Amino acid sequence: MFDLDAYLTRVAMPARPTLDSIGLARLQHAHRLAIPFEDLDVVLGRGIAIDSASVFAKLVTARRGGYCFEHNRLFLDALAELGFVARPLLARVWIAAAGVPPLTHTFALVTIDGQDWIADTGFGGSYTPVLPLADGAEATAPDGARFRLDATEQGWLLLRDGDPMTTDGRGETGGFQPQYSFTLAEVFDADLAMSNHWTSTAPASRFTHTAIASIVLPNGFASLVGRNYRRRSGTDTTAGEITDPRVYRIRMSLLFGIDLSVEDVAALGLF
Repeated sequence: MFDLDAYLTRVAMPARPTLDSIGLARLQHAHRLAIPFEDLDVVLGRGIAIDSASVFAKLVTARRGGYCFEHNRLFLDALAELGFVARPLLARVWIAAAGVPPLTHTFALVTIDGQDWIADTGFGGSYTPVLPLADGAEATAPDGARFRLDATEQGWLLLRDGDPMTTDGRGETGGFQPQYSFTLAEVFDADLAMSNHWTSTAPASRFTHTAIASIVLPNGFASLVGRNYRRRSGTDTTAGEITDPRVYRIRMSLLFGIDLSVEDVAALGLF
């Protein structure tokens, strides 16, 4: 049984969202404001379990974060408990890609009154608002970034146009840039398991060698990639390199809500 009350408490929602696109958008935003994106267990070699019980225990009970396969498992379970009709999709992330990237990202396709929407609590590079699945559909995130969906011969392409300071450092300027592509092909648990395994173990995966954390702010975004910290809130921006492991632990705890031991930080190999 999914403990919906515990989940809603974790994401700081005092009441159930309405079963419409507005409620879906409110829930997605609350989730990302409260639960950080992070891959620290991957870098620490602890493995990533993506079954419902393990994800709930980590992200809700233990109040940790996770990456897309964890976030969107939890989100899909919450949507199902609430009464939404939703299923997972897989995507290829094109940001800084060399060649055709593998299917390393998952998110949700939600159907409301016959209209499909994409919802994503697990993209750690920036914040994507809920979008209707329609060619040319656009939305603006609270941080000011614009997003657009384009229908292509291969499927769908999500593009972003926004300030690079509201990303994890991989953003570019100069108009809409490809973020990820996807099709509507049915995704099975076995597909998610395979993609999660590659993403959490392959040497070519950035998550196996780069410690990453990010969190959505009410009107901005903050990230810590390796030792590089970036934060934008409204018009205020901060960026710099953390050179002291004690400062790294404090930053992780105060901003991202992730409490690491001295031994954990040492094992990350950053200092």
